[in-house]
Amino acid sequence: MRKKIFVMSDTEKEITENKSNNKVNDRANMLGTRPVGSLLLKFAIPSIVAMLVSALYNMVDQIFIGNYVGELGNAATNIAFPFSSLCTAIALTFGIGGAAAFNLTVGAGDKKTAGYYIGNSIVAMLGLGVILTLVAEAFMPWLLMRFGSTTEILPYAVEYTRITAIGFPILILSIGGGHMIRADGKPSVAMICNLSGAITNTALDALFVIVFKWGMAGAAAATVIGQIVAAGLVVYNLAHFRTVKLEKKHFVLQRKYALYEAGLGMSQGFNQLAMMVVQIVLNNSLKYYGARSIYGENIPIAVVGVISKVNMMYFSFCIGISQGMQPISSFNYGAKNYRRTREAYIKAITSGAIISLIAFAMFQIFPRQITNIFGGGDDKYFAFAVNYFRIYLFGTFINNIQPLTSNFFSSIGKPKMGLFLSLTRQILFLLPLVVIFPIFWGIDGIMYAGPIADGMAFLVSMIFIVKELSKSQYKLKKVESAS
Repeated sequence: MRKKIFVMSDTEKEITENKSNNKVNDRANMLGTRPVGSLLLKFAIPSIVAMLVSALYNMVDQIFIGNYVGELGNAATNIAFPFSSLCTAIALTFGIGGAAAFNLTVGAGDKKTAGYYIGNSIVAMLGLGVILTLVAEAFMPWLLMRFGSTTEILPYAVEYTRITAIGFPILILSIGGGHMIRADGKPSVAMICNLSGAITNTALDALFVIVFKWGMAGAAAATVIGQIVAAGLVVYNLAHFRTVKLEKKHFVLQRKYALYEAGLGMSQGFNQLAMMVVQIVLNNSLKYYGARSIYGENIPIAVVGVISKVNMMYFSFCIGISQGMQPISSFNYGAKNYRRTREAYIKAITSGAIISLIAFAMFQIFPRQITNIFGGGDDKYFAFAVNYFRIYLFGTFINNIQPLTSNFFSSIGKPKMGLFLSLTRQILFLLPLVVIFPIFWGIDGIMYAGPIADGMAFLVSMIFIVKELSKSQYKLKKVESAS
């Protein structure tokens, strides 16, 4: 029996191509014409949920471990946290960078090139994830000791990280792939992908830690399985990409595409890398100066592990808003619609300011209650937690400015400025202060380094953005006078 071969006629090919072009045009019309406020809401809410889900992977583990393993288990997740930051750095560099490159290219009308940015991002993320897994597994105890582990914490940290390291490529794909899906105009789908993983993780944490009593290993296994669920949904949606049809040729890694998208996403990636470096230095400082204080070397590491996860929840809102702004500002800047580009930034910064003020109030009023969610401790444990919350996080009310402004510059095709701003708080200001202040004021110096670095980063970001908005206003007047 002969197989029938169906050949598409020229008319059918034209109809198919027109349908595809209509999808791109519809999305372009949406980004270029719909009210900026409603667009920001449409893209930011799923982005916020995605970032919250990423933070929840660590926070849920921390809650179950803190309540059912104890203080050393809490400290162990803090020691392992730099690995999570590194995974997120890779995911944001190529996820946000690829999405920004894709949006800029589509906005400029170059549909044929756009698919390469999606394919190259995915290949780069998976490849770097595999490399990270191999390095982590090969040098695990040595790395964890460099991350600030004490001899008492190390067995817990190794047990947890040996398992979570297996899921590094999956975690990176689930985070970065979500940005690809959002770039395809499906932010709610990206939200569902990530949310499904978090729900799975939470349910399995309860089963493995409470029921089966598997401790650190159970929490780690629940995390990896949740990541697999999320990544599976991401892969399915990437296979059904609608703005452009992804083909095999798009997944052949090419230097020009990979470097361009890495440049655009570098500010977000470096922000995470900076957080990782600061976390490592911070852990070692807490260990050294904690041992010379009334708290001992384990309490500060455990407490900061809890507070850093809570702070991640706050930053999830800030970063989510900035990611929601990205496709709007990228497309309109590419289309030379500077009025909408400015409006996207201003509405995003206003939303972030409201969230920041709420977080500031909670950190100042309810530090002990928040800490208690993650398990108990003695009087010294809670005394350190309350002080650290109120002092180190005092600058929360202005902390949305720096990450949002950094991402704005990257989204409009100015990655060098975005990269510089991403380095200000963590590397240029906080890192030196964390090293210098404790020399004079002991462990209290670490706490005061936080708000001072926040204030300095805020001032630099404001100088940069005021200058940029003035330029865009000039360009806007020039375009309007020409028309």
